[in-house]
Parts: sequence; structure tokens; C-alpha cells
Amino acid sequence: MNNKELDVVQNRIYDLRSELDKHNYYYHVLDQPLVDDHYYDLLLKELLELEAAYPELIEPSSPTQRIGAKPLTAFDSIDHKVPMLGLDNAFNEKELEDFNLRLLKMSGFEELEYFCELKIDGLAVSLQYDNGLFIKGATRGDGYRGEDITGNLKTIRQVPLKLPETASFEVRGEVYINKRDFASLNKEREEDGLQIFANPRNAAAGSLRQLDPRLTAKRPLRIFLYGLGEHSLELSRQSDLLDYLQDMQLPVNPERRICSSVQDVLSYCRHWEEKKRELEYEIDGVVVKVNDLSLQKKLGSTARSPRWAIAYKYPPEEKMTKIIDIRVNIGRTGAITPVAILGPVNISGSTVQRASLHNEDFILEKDIMIGDSVIIHKAGEIIPEILRVVKEKRSGKEAKFNMPEKCPSCGSDTVRLSGEAARRCLNPACPAQLVEKLVHFSSRRAMDIEGLGPAMAELLYNNRLVHSVGDLYYLTVEQLIELPRVAEKSAVNLVEAIEKSKNNPLRRLLFGLGVRFVGEKAARLLAEHFGTLINLARATEEDLEQVEEIGPKIAEAVVQYFTLPETNTLLEKMKSAGVCFEEPVTRNNTGLLDGKTFVFSGALDSYTRDEAASLVEDRGGRVSSSVSKNTDYLVSGTDPGSKFNKAKNLGVETISEAEFKDLLGQF
Repeated sequence: MNNKELDVVQNRIYDLRSELDKHNYYYHVLDQPLVDDHYYDLLLKELLELEAAYPELIEPSSPTQRIGAKPLTAFDSIDHKVPMLGLDNAFNEKELEDFNLRLLKMSGFEELEYFCELKIDGLAVSLQYDNGLFIKGATRGDGYRGEDITGNLKTIRQVPLKLPETASFEVRGEVYINKRDFASLNKEREEDGLQIFANPRNAAAGSLRQLDPRLTAKRPLRIFLYGLGEHSLELSRQSDLLDYLQDMQLPVNPERRICSSVQDVLSYCRHWEEKKRELEYEIDGVVVKVNDLSLQKKLGSTARSPRWAIAYKYPPEEKMTKIIDIRVNIGRTGAITPVAILGPVNISGSTVQRASLHNEDFILEKDIMIGDSVIIHKAGEIIPEILRVVKEKRSGKEAKFNMPEKCPSCGSDTVRLSGEAARRCLNPACPAQLVEKLVHFSSRRAMDIEGLGPAMAELLYNNRLVHSVGDLYYLTVEQLIELPRVAEKSAVNLVEAIEKSKNNPLRRLLFGLGVRFVGEKAARLLAEHFGTLINLARATEEDLEQVEEIGPKIAEAVVQYFTLPETNTLLEKMKSAGVCFEEPVTRNNTGLLDGKTFVFSGALDSYTRDEAASLVEDRGGRVSSSVSKNTDYLVSGTDPGSKFNKAKNLGVETISEAEFKDLLGQF
């Protein structure tokens, strides 16, 4: 290749990196995505291909370096040149007032200005930037020496690998997992028979300390940065520091406040104790710091903690209740999950009557029996969890619970596979699994068969009209109207929805089939790579692992699925019915609506809601379910709801369906 051609490649690589960095910042830090995930993935794929062809052009700050390096055998150690000290705690308002009095006496001031930040319940880390490039990251460890987790920190999309300026400093923060991601992660692990995480902090810590960064890359880690280690920056206040980090496009928590007195501090702490459930992440208090950085230096530190800061800790909300019974649920993968039926108790704003016991190891570890009094809380402020048994309240009438050796739904033997925490029913025709599979297959993100919810799925199975998802494509209106409470119009609509689903692309069919470990993204990657279901079914594990982001676990599960005789029968049935087994070539309409966010309100005449959303996303736009100041257009259909009024109040532009068509270029 001559120099001119190499310059063209270098310029394209530079443009791709710049655009991907911009999209990372807007999506992961500002929460204002400019393009849809598919467009981003296409850019990343092009960059990966160019860097593979020209490895000499790869740089440590390239967005491609986030996907995870090769596994380590162990972590190296990193010395903290400025110790990462912990914080003293205040557990009530008097202790916080005493902290203020101590500092007034030490400083000689009559009043102090404080800076308050929410105390994220995560894992403390440090990040080193040199001339604007992220070069090293570590855990806190013992405060003086931590573990080198640079490769794992690179996988966190919020961490910029390159700053907008060539600054050099060490910045510190907290890695965490938000509440909804934590709930989804645990649900996925429970379905897969893996040990669930006790709380978001444990999940974040365990994810960051994976020796294989490719596993870390699959975890929904986030970060807030709030302090400095070694640096030569000229800043005067803690509040200035946070503003500076924000200017450097580093993720900082927007919920922060300068307080002119300890009374202001107490007011801030009370406010967030009441409002903490509204946050997307878990906090366990407020960090209170002297705002003046020169005074911080003057006040100094003890061997354990800085004198100029304290953590005001909220008391955990725990309640006692009784286990009335223990029952089991059977998921669509056959995992059998024990569930505690509890005496009703109000905790964290809602009434709790059930709590997952996860698996038999969990029950044995906590020595749980039917009839026990137990202490519960909500992990991540969402998931009811039993913390411990109150054994002193036992009367001797409590009963031991044993996991069923026979499936309660179909009577088949249950087994516990090697290396798994869950007990399973392996019968593919198990009624409990089939109903769940029908619901998943018909869900909006899969085959989108409107009208086929849990009630209809049970009705179809109980009346022996379906024995697999393939049987859906042979249902008739005449069969359906014979079912109890099914009107002719509902039957016609359901058959039409099933017929329409035949035209869905392969990615949605593959996700709907419920292959173990294959979520929406993996289904799309596989569909785009292999093109047809036949090609995918013939692929070896080695073939599958050639697909970006498809690891050994997914590859093994896919091969196992397509070697089952039941799978072959199912696919033949679907093929005969005319179900699409191909992934169409994606039209390149991106760019027309780049950076535009749409919200739909009311019924549209020309499109379903999903069709309208696809038209926006194909052109680089984004669709949201709620109106905010970041919304560009509200598309108003027939009988718009409250979103219309909210859009007007926020000054969001509202357009009709006809104007929406004009915007798309469809006159």
C-alpha cells in the first residue's frame, strides 16, 4: 500500500474513533443517545475490521479496546502515591453536628461551607490519565496498594479512554450497577442456574475483579467520579473539581450541592433519605466534605481517614415477617426456583408477600424453614430478599423444605447439573415451561404476536391445541372460537397476528426460540453473520466464536440447541408453515434523523407503534416512551394522552401524523 492509501485509512480510522467517542459520551454519560444501537454497532464493526487489517494503527485509546483483552492469571499490584483512605461515619444528626463542631474548633472559623454528594454503594477505584489518555486503573485495596484492573475499567463505556484536553491526573470514583440492571442480571443468572448476587455492590465488585475482561464487558457497570489522587491541577474548591471533571467529559453525579452551614447539610441529608427510592442507583448515605481545598489540606488526615470529610449513613430498612409456605416456580429453561410466601409487610414503599429463595444452597446456607420468622429488606431497593432467620423465635413447629425430586408440573425427574446451582426439569414438553415459552415467543421484542399473553397461552395448552411454539402457525379461527371466553373477533385478530409474524426477520425468531444465553443482541449478531437459520444450525462452536461478542458459553448452547431432535421437528414445522428463516440486508437509511428523539402519543392511522419506531430508528433517530426536555418531536395521533400536554408545557415540538410522514420523506 502506498502512502496516499495509508493516509486514507488513517483518516477513516480517526473519523470512526472520534464519532464513536462522541456517541459513547452522549449515550453513557449524558444519557442522550444521538443514534440507535445498530448504527453504533456498524461503526464499531468497520473500525474493528480496519484495525484488524492494519494492526500497526491500533491505539490504547481506541473504542475497540473496550471489548475485553485476554484473560489474566492474576492481578498485578499498584501503589497509590496518594493513599485512598476510607471515611469516618456519622449514624445520626448529632454525630454530624459533632463533626462540624470539631472542624470549627480546628479551623478557627465560625461557619464552614460544605459540599454534599450522594454516597454511591459501589466499589472505589482510581483512574490515571497521562496527557489525556487513560493508562492505568486500580481498586482501592488496603488504601495504599490496590489491584491493577485497567483492562476491566476500559470496558465501562462511561470511562473516556481519551480526554478532550491533554491533562495528567489521577481521578477517583465509585463503580456501581443500577437497580434495574441488577434485577435483570440476577434474573438472567437465576434462569441459567448460576449463583445470584446478594446486592448491587457485590455484583459490581465481582464484575470488576474478573480475571477475564471479556466477562466484565458483559456486565452493566457504571461509574461516578468525585475526587483526585496525585495531580497538579489548580483548583480552589471541591465544587470546582466536580465541574472540572464534568468539563473533561468524565461522569459525575448531578445530584450535588454546596451547603453554607451544617443545617443546610442536615436538610440535604433528610431530603435524600426520603427521596432515595426515586434514584436509579442505590445509595447508603451522603458524603459531606469541606468545600475549600486549601482548608482540606490544612485539616489533613489520620492514618485511616481524612478529617475534612464524613459519610452520613442512612439506617437500612429491614422488617421482620414470617414464612407461611415455600412453593416453586418453573421457568422457561426448566429452572426450578423456590419462593417464600411471606406474611404481608410494608418495606421501601410497597407491600411484600413473596421473596425468591433462589436455590437449595441458599436455603441450606441460611437454614430457612417453613414457619420461620425472618428479617427481610429490598436488595437494590427493588428485590425482596431474606437476610437472616430469627432463630430465637423458633417454636419447634417449623418444617424443613426439600426441593422436589419430581417436577410439580409434568412429573418428570428433576436434576441438578454439574456446576449449576439450580435444579431443573429437562422435559421439553413440560407444561409450565411451554406456557412460559409461548409467552416469550409471542412477546413484543420477539415475534410480537399481539393477543397471545399468559392467559391465552394457558388456554391453548390446557385445551391441547399447542405442544410447541410451532403449533401456533397451524391454529384456525374455528379452533379458537371453541375456547371459553374467546370471541370470533379476538380469534380472527390472533390468527392474523400469527400470520403476520411469519415475516419477521431471523433475529426476532432466534430470540423468540429462547436458546439459552441468546438475548436480543446475540440473536441479532448471529442473524446478521449467518444470514439464514439453516447456516446457523450447521455452524460449529468454532464458527460461532468467530462472531464478535459470541463466547464459548453462547456457542456451546447454540450447538446443543440445534442438535436436539425436538429442535429439528420444531423447525420443520415452522418451515412448512412459511415462517421466515432469513435476515434481510439492512437498509442504510441512517443519518436523516441523526440525534432526534421522538415520542408517540395516540393512535396512528398509517402505522403500528412498532412500525413507526422502526422508521425512526432506521434513519438514525431514537424513540422514547416518555416526554422530557431532550425530546425533539412528539408525534400526535388520534386521542393523544397526557404526553401531549407535557410536551406543550416543556416546549417540545408537536407534529401530526402527516407532518411525521413529511419528515420521513413519505408523502
